[in-house]
Amino acid sequence: MAAPVQQPPQPGGGKRKGKAQYVQAKRARRCEGGGPRQLEPGLQGILITCNMNERKCVEEAYSLLNEYGDDMYGPEKFTDQDQQPSGSEEEDHDVEAALKKEVGDIKASTEMRLRRFQSVESGANNVVFIRTLGIEPEKLVHHILQDIYKTKKKKTRVILRMLPISGTCKAFLEDMKKYAETFLEPWFKAPNKGTFQIVYKSRNNSHMNREEVIKELAGIVGSLNSENKVDLTNPQYTVVVEIIKAVCCLSVVKDYTLFRKYNLQEVVKSAKDSSQLNPKQAAQAGNAKEATLESGDKANQNDPAEGKNNQQVVPENSELKPTEPVSEIQVINEGAAKPELTSQVAEGSESNENDLS
Repeated sequence: MAAPVQQPPQPGGGKRKGKAQYVQAKRARRCEGGGPRQLEPGLQGILITCNMNERKCVEEAYSLLNEYGDDMYGPEKFTDQDQQPSGSEEEDHDVEAALKKEVGDIKASTEMRLRRFQSVESGANNVVFIRTLGIEPEKLVHHILQDIYKTKKKKTRVILRMLPISGTCKAFLEDMKKYAETFLEPWFKAPNKGTFQIVYKSRNNSHMNREEVIKELAGIVGSLNSENKVDLTNPQYTVVVEIIKAVCCLSVVKDYTLFRKYNLQEVVKSAKDSSQLNPKQAAQAGNAKEATLESGDKANQNDPAEGKNNQQVVPENSELKPTEPVSEIQVINEGAAKPELTSQVAEGSESNENDLS
């Protein structure tokens, strides 16, 4: 490519700007206001899938999150950018203390300009990521789904799934292993223990191997406490792994089966259909119906956010019966975990790129 040619001076002393100057100005504006503009390691937030209309999805997300966020954490407090944080009126003659106070004021001023919920670029079509600040995303999303499940009120039109993301790291196996060893401790490190399953999804990423990631994470859970066991019927915890480009999003959620894989549209339906069943029967009934609905949706291409490589779904309830023959992905823990910590996958699930269940 030829080097850009310097433009000759324009009449009147003006000078025509080159293309590089416009690009540089545009990038500068995107960084104003503080906070990241795209999904990156070190964030917490909520991953939301939608059906083609991302702008409407963001609007619905803000409305829903602010409604329940105010309910759980109180109204969001706003501060004018020109307003300075209030401090002590007494004169501080200690130079070191004064410098420390000034640094603290600058940090507080920056935090005041950041919103509780802020949309950032996810890196995938039909996927929205809402960064959270001062919010526990797993508790907030669980509260939303629980309320929708009880009230049976449909509050969104284009939002499909809403997954809390408690942490993000680089989507490389060594980075994920190092991060998960600490990330998973609150739920699985002795004396804490629980039954679990692992759900894996990858978008716009070709260098990660699904089976390898699942095996390594299951091994880490087993090394934290040998009493942690895989339960595909009704696990206490579901480890959610969402990979988008070079970023891995992790979370540990409850009631994943009951809340229909955290699908807001299906939670309303399942609440109506299973109101007369006990929790275990409701969960199993929900699994069978969800598998049918999802397979139909994929055939009609109503959920493009799932990706071309992740279209086949194996009904979960067909995998949950322990008496049926299953094939296994052997998990090598080097003696750290019991044989029960084997990631079980039903026959034919090699083509299932959505879930380990």
